[in-house]
Amino acid sequence: MAPRVHLDKAAWRWVESVRPEDIQREHIEIAYRICVPACKRGACRRNCKGNPNCLVGIGEHAWLGEIDENTFHNIDDPNSERRDKNTFVGLTNLGATCYVNTFLQVWFHNLELRRTLYLPDSQLRGYPRYTHYEPRSICEHLQYLFALLQNSNRRYIDPSGLVKALGLDTGQQQDAQEFSKLFLSLLEDTLSKQKNPNLQNVIQQQFCGQMSYVTVCNQCGRASPLPSRFYELELNIQGHKNLTECVTEFLKDEKLDGDNRYFCESCQSKQNATRRIKLHSLPRTLNLQLMRFVFDRQTGHKKKLNTFISFPEQLNMGPFLEGKDEPCVYELSAVLIHRGVSAYSGHYIAHVRDARTSDWYKFNDEEIEKMEGKKLQLGIEEDIAETVKSQTRKPKCSKGYHCSRNAYMLVYKCQRDEDADPMDTNVEVPGFLERLVERDNRKFEEWCLEMADMRKQSVDKGKAKHEEVKELYELLPADDYEFVPLEWLKKWLDDSTVTKEIDNSNFLCSHGKLHPDKVGEAKRISLRAAEILFERYGGGPRLDGSALCEECVGQRCRVLRLKNQLAEDYKEVTNLIKGPPKSESGFWVGKSSLRSWRQLALEQLEEDEEETKHSNGKTNGEGPEISATKGEEEMKTFNEDILCWHGGLSILESERRLVTEEVWSKLRVYFPKAPQFNQLQEPCQQCLRLEREGKENEALNRMMASEQKSSLINLFQEKNRPTLTKWPEETDILYIVPLFFVEEWRKFIRRPAKTTPVSSVGNSLLLCPHGGFMFTYDSMLKGDAQHIALLWPSEWDVISRHFLVDQPISICRISEGLSLIMFVYPELCRECREGFIFQQQRDMREYAQATVYVRKVTDDKRIMKDAGPEMNVSGSDAEDEREEPVAKVDGERDPDFSQLSDGTVGVVSNPAPVASGGKSGIRRSTRHRKLRGEKALIVSANQTLKELKIQIMHAFSVAPFDQNLSIDGRCLTDDSATLGSLGVIPESVICLKADEPIADYAAMDDVYQVCMPEEGFKGTGLLGH
Repeated sequence: MAPRVHLDKAAWRWVESVRPEDIQREHIEIAYRICVPACKRGACRRNCKGNPNCLVGIGEHAWLGEIDENTFHNIDDPNSERRDKNTFVGLTNLGATCYVNTFLQVWFHNLELRRTLYLPDSQLRGYPRYTHYEPRSICEHLQYLFALLQNSNRRYIDPSGLVKALGLDTGQQQDAQEFSKLFLSLLEDTLSKQKNPNLQNVIQQQFCGQMSYVTVCNQCGRASPLPSRFYELELNIQGHKNLTECVTEFLKDEKLDGDNRYFCESCQSKQNATRRIKLHSLPRTLNLQLMRFVFDRQTGHKKKLNTFISFPEQLNMGPFLEGKDEPCVYELSAVLIHRGVSAYSGHYIAHVRDARTSDWYKFNDEEIEKMEGKKLQLGIEEDIAETVKSQTRKPKCSKGYHCSRNAYMLVYKCQRDEDADPMDTNVEVPGFLERLVERDNRKFEEWCLEMADMRKQSVDKGKAKHEEVKELYELLPADDYEFVPLEWLKKWLDDSTVTKEIDNSNFLCSHGKLHPDKVGEAKRISLRAAEILFERYGGGPRLDGSALCEECVGQRCRVLRLKNQLAEDYKEVTNLIKGPPKSESGFWVGKSSLRSWRQLALEQLEEDEEETKHSNGKTNGEGPEISATKGEEEMKTFNEDILCWHGGLSILESERRLVTEEVWSKLRVYFPKAPQFNQLQEPCQQCLRLEREGKENEALNRMMASEQKSSLINLFQEKNRPTLTKWPEETDILYIVPLFFVEEWRKFIRRPAKTTPVSSVGNSLLLCPHGGFMFTYDSMLKGDAQHIALLWPSEWDVISRHFLVDQPISICRISEGLSLIMFVYPELCRECREGFIFQQQRDMREYAQATVYVRKVTDDKRIMKDAGPEMNVSGSDAEDEREEPVAKVDGERDPDFSQLSDGTVGVVSNPAPVASGGKSGIRRSTRHRKLRGEKALIVSANQTLKELKIQIMHAFSVAPFDQNLSIDGRCLTDDSATLGSLGVIPESVICLKADEPIADYAAMDDVYQVCMPEEGFKGTGLLGH
């Protein structure tokens, strides 16, 4: 099929030979493309929008032929959520709770711990054995969670109950090792209050070992042991390659000398000593924490050590026990993994050995994978952490050993426990918990049935739609026809959307019929198919063969013909207007209109053509709404340039000329609504009268300006002006008027014919609502004087005679002894003045968006590269840096002077001191001078200093911990404080002194993660809240 633009041209090619009054039915059908051949299947890659008869590529290919019933729904098989036989249950990651999930899986596979927690002690549950039992406490939620992990039918369960009971933030990654310690401590504290001794000591029996810190005096040899308990051994891995080295370092001797000497009770003095740790007994479950997350003193943040550590499947702790030579063999039962290079992000998984079958499983939140061959496999986990910066090759491991750079906790089980009683591998769920599990399983089965039913309904609906489409699509091509929207047909054939009623209202022209321009967005279908579709889906209006609009086609024909004729008429009119009119009768046309009449005609024709185009569904002659302003700009027509404001002929004869009646008749064809003025038409009498009055008023204004200028010549020329900084000796009183009044008055004096005379002095601008003056003598010396003008008493007399003054304002000097006192009338309103100053100060500290400048310094005194302003300043910026006269006070537009809603005067911060006139009236721009090494940042008052340091890091590539910030010599150190509380106001200059950079820039990755201070588990149930 031809491109759409070719179809559009072909639809209107007949207008060249057919006049609007000669249009026939065949021409209308050509314009609506009724006779364009329909496309065959396979001929079009996509639907031809310009062809209303093309029914290919609208989505029919998905329905024609055999269809797999699975395409009729997007519901996964509910059985995919069902737990497979002889598999374990996963845990949902609630956002950033993978660290919780890993420990829960490890503790669940500790059979003795699980069995003890199941003991049906009512005090442990805190709830009697009722039928409607619901877990409430943390221990009860842990019981229920373990029961679900054991007997649930689901592939994975939701740990929300326990997480909410703990009060954890599901969106924040936390320290997994800290969570383990706090949770076991909380569990131990809760169980220790139970009456059953098996419950009281279960945590100690499982995880608690005995050790002592032994300090030996080098002088007298006295040993001082300090017994202690441990629940895990925290092993330093830095500089070590295997687990044995880590344990050996943990137990090695520590020398106490120098300032760290030990006070020996035998010697009764500080002596050099040796301290070491002795292991006396080990727990059944030995937790070994590999200290991968350490505090970096240089960066001030945690970092991860991606060091490879080798560890055995069987660990003999006998050589490390004090006073025991017999073997003490532990077998590896779990490895906890942290994937990622940063201590502040990453993902936690757990590899756990099944105590019953000795098979290894990988627990990754919802996903559980069984390892092949009953062997632990960590290889794929180690590939995740490889980075470009760190390409450390993985060392080879001996048989029975594993090597990891991501393992952060190793769990070993004592072999004697495994061999004690084979029946210990069976753990029964108590009845009160089993009822809860059965209830959850019933809900799951109901959900599976519901999902299966929804799948079946979707399949049945899809099959019915398949039959409907196959039936109706064959009926769509037709001779007798109706139009339906193309988009509706596409949605009808798209099973993913709900089929709505047929809406043809957007296709209507202003006459209530099918618009010619919308035919490309509609499709012509058979009457039979249309009847079925409208009966099933409803809608309207119906557009059949009688809906082709003859009026729209005729109007479009007229416009297109005039467009084609325009070039020929332009040449003829150009030749006719070369000479003066031969006859006495003629018509006035504007010279500007005559010069551009071709362009105006083309615009008028396009406008007429636009009227025939689609009008957004409006009928009965309604067109698109046009705003008044837009109408005045776009609806300019021929001869409007000689039309006055009163609708008559303009009085400006130089802007118009006469043309013959022949020329006017040709122009009239293109501009039927243009104003028409024949040769005998008189100019507008109202305009003539206003012209005479304007000349008289101009003469009066010139006289008035001349008189005022001669009376106030020094004020006009800014000569001999009084100042507050050096009070004139010849007078004890000066008068005050707004500088705005003086500036407006000077404009009138300079151009009296073009400017409105100034009639009044608005001193109320300088007064508060109570009528008091808003400025003090001192504040005017410091900068408020930039808003006022000072007058001599003689000038005030002239001002009082020529202008209406609402309130005189004066400042007097009175001598009292040797001192001079300044008085202002009206007196200062202290209440409003204090409120005004308070509002100023509050605005300076409560800003939502402001600019501050950060200036990097190389030492305490010298600013980096402060030789001059930046050379890459834009042209406008450089212009502002030069000296300039006092800024124009133009009412509310002036940036330094604005009247508030209550009538008070607002003043910008940090104004430059200024006097009122003469050379002292010239002031330097208050715009900030930006120096090299200085950058502007956008900040807010409630932003913390920590967040500002992050911005500075991006701007200057200086890490926050290397930044020393100060403002006006005052150091900014509290990272959690807001900028407003630290006194950082808009336009402040903050000095940045950078410390020497650290060697390890890998820590910068962690800095990007830490924008807010760490709070750990503060406020959670782990700390008793």
